Amino acid sequence: MTQARKLSDLGLTARGGSNPTIAGLCVDSRLATNGVLFAALPGSLIHGAHHAAAAVARGATAILTDAEGATILRAELGDSPTAIIVTEDARAALAYTSALWFADQPDTVVAVTGTNGKTSVATFTRQIWMALDHAAINIGTTGVEGSWHAPSPHTTPEPITLHRLLADAADAGITHAAMEASSHGLDQRRLDGVTLTAAGFTNFTQDHLDYHHTFEAYFDAKAALFTRLLPEDGVAVINIDDPRGPDMAALAEDRGQDVLRVGRSPLADLRLLGQRFDATGQDIRVEWLGEAYQIRLGLIGGFQAENVLLAAGLVIAAGDDPARIFNALPQLTGVRGRMQLAATRQNGASVFVDYAHTPDAVATALKALRPHVMGRIVVVFGAGGDRDTAKRPLMGQAARDHADILFVTDDNPRSEDPALIRAAIMAACPDATEVPDRAEAILRGVDALGPGDALLIAGKGHESGQTIKGQTYPFDDVEQASIAVAALDGLI
Repeated sequence: MTQARKLSDLGLTARGGSNPTIAGLCVDSRLATNGVLFAALPGSLIHGAHHAAAAVARGATAILTDAEGATILRAELGDSPTAIIVTEDARAALAYTSALWFADQPDTVVAVTGTNGKTSVATFTRQIWMALDHAAINIGTTGVEGSWHAPSPHTTPEPITLHRLLADAADAGITHAAMEASSHGLDQRRLDGVTLTAAGFTNFTQDHLDYHHTFEAYFDAKAALFTRLLPEDGVAVINIDDPRGPDMAALAEDRGQDVLRVGRSPLADLRLLGQRFDATGQDIRVEWLGEAYQIRLGLIGGFQAENVLLAAGLVIAAGDDPARIFNALPQLTGVRGRMQLAATRQNGASVFVDYAHTPDAVATALKALRPHVMGRIVVVFGAGGDRDTAKRPLMGQAARDHADILFVTDDNPRSEDPALIRAAIMAACPDATEVPDRAEAILRGVDALGPGDALLIAGKGHESGQTIKGQTYPFDDVEQASIAVAALDGLI
């Protein structure tokens, strides 16, 4: 159990010089108890300082905030004896305070950023480590998986939760951890204070412009993994085939970091020389330091080879023997909700579920599926509400360009009118069939499958709920696919 300590022991100085004993940390005023430090952070709708009075009423003895928060506190707390710590960047201060508070982390931590592929790379990295007999976890969209398990509410948890997770993992004997670094998490300084050995970059395509507003702001958020978090003696593992890969590599080199380039390019250190596809996976040929290796992967989709090699690059960068790493790759299994084989019809047609929810991800998934499929590709897809609206017609265009039969349905409409979201997609693929109900769309997609065909259900992947008008209802694409196949094949 973490011991109480003085504010100064956490590297913090309060206005007026008070130095109370801190018994814990929180960012939710409802969780405040006697002696805690409450972090009053700027939010998208309201500044956390407006909740400080409630935290103080529950026993908070110190408040960490920024200049805007300090102004609010003067108005709402008056002459309260509560210690006030004002910093230029309260989010960064909270992250480093959390790192000091919880103290322990696994010996080896790596992080991966990029628009697509983060979950797969983090999971494959953990699987490789476990095959090499390391006690390892991955932290991200699918929670905490591996040699130790714990819930994780965000792709990149907020700092208190993240550093508690890392400390608990270390206490449980975990020595290796692979983390997803989302652009939101990087921009909000959630990973600050994590000691990284290596960091990876997958790719950069359109997403989250509702939050970042411009492509450059979005890129800069991801680049912070290398320009701010990865230390100068760390190793940057970069997908050099991505158009922004050379830019990310240059930023890493400017910091003095070693760069391990991965890809098909002759510039790659870990190079993909070739791929051969079949119905159950692929064979790949790779080169490392002049030596070639041929490896069998039981994974569907050409892009999976890129994810696997980036993961292998991270494990190499973290110090393991490359030959042992390559021998472990045939053991890798697919990630839940990432090109996952959900069901197979009696006529041999396959149904896959994938988290693809950006134009590039939809195009990549469909193109990757094509070499494994002798017949037609059917796709069921939509777009999320309260997110980047500009990508909706691009989603329709990607599906139109790379699939044979299209069903446009609801994803997670959230607070938006689902019909308007579907209309924006349909504008780019007018020949698609619009089916509002997602379960019906999946049923119709499965019904369209003939021998040799394949269905891709895109957008929700591992998710187990569908959010409509603020309510989340149970919904699992894999489960719905299985039910549809069983019903149509007369198994139920």
